[in-house]
Amino acid sequence: MDKIKVLLVDDHAIMRDGIKALLSIHDDIEIVGEASEGKEAIEIAQELMPDVVVMDIAMPGMDGLEATRRLTKTHPRIKVLVLTQYDNKEYILSIIKVGAAGYVPKKALGSELVSAIRAVCRGDSFLYPSAAKALIEDYRQQAKKGDPYDSLTGREREILKLIAEGHTSREIADALFISLKTVHGHRTKIMEKLDLHNRTELIKYAMRKGLVSIDL
Repeated sequence: MDKIKVLLVDDHAIMRDGIKALLSIHDDIEIVGEASEGKEAIEIAQELMPDVVVMDIAMPGMDGLEATRRLTKTHPRIKVLVLTQYDNKEYILSIIKVGAAGYVPKKALGSELVSAIRAVCRGDSFLYPSAAKALIEDYRQQAKKGDPYDSLTGREREILKLIAEGHTSREIADALFISLKTVHGHRTKIMEKLDLHNRTELIKYAMRKGLVSIDL
């Protein structure tokens, strides 16, 4: 059975030694390299192509978030498991957004770190309970805000659909028997309510909502 090749990234040598000692007792895991900051981690990962990178966040030079973002973009086969002392919601959401396959706080048990390494190596995601809780809370907060589309008036929805279908402001004004200024006013209101900033974003939004066919 092939061993899981792991690259350790942490600016504290004592922490790396502790993780190595912990992982060394598991026959299916092999430490193939170490790094003390993000840039070095990327260079070593590109050379050794580990299966999993156990990545700290707060490091001198390039931090773990930026290193994770670059690694997951250029080498998606390499799975990054973030191991950090930070466990607040903002950090957890940032970790997920940059492409990490898993998150484990340094307060976790050694067995949980081993389980996380095995999970992300086989293509699964691993979220420590505090991370799962943060995601659920974030989802609930977003859900409470409701769908901004519901705040559009009937006329605004009509104009949004016409914009997405490719009609110019003049054509919309003529079709609805309103002034060009009124059309522009409605479009501004639509963009404010939906937090969109140009015609292209309006069209993409309308397509996602199913207001127009994607093959238009």
